[in-house]
Amino acid sequence: MARVNTPDFWERLYAAGGDGWELGGPALPLVDFVQATPPPRGRVAVPGCGRGHDARFLAAHGYDVTAFDFSTAAVTAARALALRDGVRVDVEQVDVFTLAGERTNAFDGVWEYTCLCAIDPARRREYVDVLRAIVRPGGWLLACIFPLRAQTAGPPFKVSQAEVRRLLAPAFRIERAFPPLRSARGRQGREWMVFARRTG
Repeated sequence: MARVNTPDFWERLYAAGGDGWELGGPALPLVDFVQATPPPRGRVAVPGCGRGHDARFLAAHGYDVTAFDFSTAAVTAARALALRDGVRVDVEQVDVFTLAGERTNAFDGVWEYTCLCAIDPARRREYVDVLRAIVRPGGWLLACIFPLRAQTAGPPFKVSQAEVRRLLAPAFRIERAFPPLRSARGRQGREWMVFARRTG
C-alpha cells in the first residue's frame, strides 16, 4: 500500500490518463446536499482535491475554500480551472497528513470525497485524526463515502459504513447518514453520505 503514499504514484496515473476517478464536474451527492441543506458557510477544507471540481463548486456557493493535494498535476489543473471559472479557491500542494500541526482548528468544515479511499487503509485512523485537528470544535464534516463495494484491489480501497462509524467516534458525532439521491455513473449503490460534527 505504500505506493499510494507518494506523489510519484499519482503523478504517473495523471500522466498515463489513469485518473479513472475524474468526474469532470462536482460530485452529484455534494451538489444535492448543498442545494437542499447547505452546511454553515465559513472556512472549508477539501483534502485530496484532485482537479478541484468540488472545491470550485463550494466556493461558488459562498464557502471560503482551501483545497489540498500533493500531486503537482492535480494542483496545477485545480488552479487553472479556478482561474478559468473566476472562482477564488486557495489550492495548496501539501501532504494532508502534515496539516494537523499547521492548521489546528483552522476550518469550520471539511468536505471529504475519495481521499479516504485513496490513502493506505492502514492510515485511515491517522487521517481522521488530521480532520479532527483541523476542524474547530463544533465544526462539521460532510463526507461521501466511496466505494462501499470494491471493483478493484484499489485504489480506491473499499470502505464500509461500520468502519466509518468506528473511525469517526468519538472525534465526530454523526448527525445524518443516508444513501445519496444521485451518484455518478458506476457509483450508484456504492456511496454513503455522512454529516457529522466535531465533538469537544
